[in-house]
Amino acid sequence: MTFTVAIAGRPNVGKSTLFNRLVGRRLALVHDRPGVTRDRREAIAEYGDLSFRLIDTAGLEDAPEETLTGRMRKQTEAAIAEADLVLFMIDARAGLTPVDEHFAALLRTADRPVVLVANKAESNAADAGVTEAYALGFGDPIAISAEHGIGMPDLLDVIRDAMPAEEDEGEAREPGDDEADAKPLSVAIIGQPNAGKSTLVNRLIGEERLLTGPEAGITRDAIAVDWEWRGRAFRLADTAGLRRKAKIVDKLERLSAGDAIRVIRFAEIVVLVMDATEPLEKQDRQLADLVASEGRALVLALNKWDLVANKDERLAELKADLQETLTQVRGVPMVPISALSGDGLDRLMEEVMAIHETWNARVPTAALNRWLEAMVARHPPPAVSGRRIRLKYLAQSRTRPPTFYLSCSRPDALPDAYRRYLVNGLREDFGLAGVPIRLMLRRDKNPYEGRKR
Repeated sequence: MTFTVAIAGRPNVGKSTLFNRLVGRRLALVHDRPGVTRDRREAIAEYGDLSFRLIDTAGLEDAPEETLTGRMRKQTEAAIAEADLVLFMIDARAGLTPVDEHFAALLRTADRPVVLVANKAESNAADAGVTEAYALGFGDPIAISAEHGIGMPDLLDVIRDAMPAEEDEGEAREPGDDEADAKPLSVAIIGQPNAGKSTLVNRLIGEERLLTGPEAGITRDAIAVDWEWRGRAFRLADTAGLRRKAKIVDKLERLSAGDAIRVIRFAEIVVLVMDATEPLEKQDRQLADLVASEGRALVLALNKWDLVANKDERLAELKADLQETLTQVRGVPMVPISALSGDGLDRLMEEVMAIHETWNARVPTAALNRWLEAMVARHPPPAVSGRRIRLKYLAQSRTRPPTFYLSCSRPDALPDAYRRYLVNGLREDFGLAGVPIRLMLRRDKNPYEGRKR
């Protein structure tokens, strides 16, 4: 079991900055505004021979459980409960506050080893705050500056001392002994605010891992969760709701949107969660178009299906609309679900696995060229400026998404309509429905070009 370290403290003391510093990447959103972090975020921190699981948490605040702040505190308490070591962070420049003292008392009852970390100690102005920290009773505070990297060796030494000695676990297990050794399939969950993305992830993994509630826009960070379904490892990434760019005026929302787009670019499969009770909006189409432009495989999850009155009529309406507008991924799987009740989730995952297989499909070159000959015989490319365009050779260069190179005499003159004709034929005849297809044109080399007459 990996040694787990949780970072806790009141809002705006620098927890996410320390998290990013320890994991060596800018994963958690950082902003001057208090309370940016809401869910708990996990990553593996590695420093030399030191490796441990690190959890960033929401700021500890005292509030009723039914409020958003109260639900955030429950997420933090859950992280503390599963930690082997808690880094209790205070702001050394601000000194001790009543909130620090309140949650120090809470940590004493948690029965977990606690290391006191006095952050923002890069100047002499923090000396008084570091001295005050002794009053909390957690021993010597570790003075650091998470932003500037000051004090990191001292902090890492304390973490190393808290970790148990490594034990010989017997005969090493060979890779491939079970399916869990396979690289997790990366699935991004995206959609507009309040579409039910976090609820969907919680229902899939079977626990309240992500913060949910009636408020729109609760999720800010993109939170990755490891999960296994039918023996296959997955990494589900919940993302912030993506609104139209024109509506995003707040800097923090821009950071959240950028984080979500980054997740899309690194995902293999993207599940676009849509509210089936609302009219299909332009933003849903734009999100689907963004996924196709990035070359990711797409599955549409029609959430809140249990609230739809005329289900057959609504499904036919959505299919007709998307068939006409999402030409890049014609035939994309569309699965009615209820994230709240769990209806349709097995079928959703089956479609995720099927579209992943299609996204990785490879077509033999011989079959492609027999197909190209038949397509040209059925509908030859038009002559442009009185000159015929000859299509010579077609081959698949890569998968993820399926990408094909077409060798022809005049690639710059081939009309877009004819390219669409070929792409649609590839999709229909080789079972590539629902995934983006790249068709790259290459000029056929003239063997006599450059020779002297």
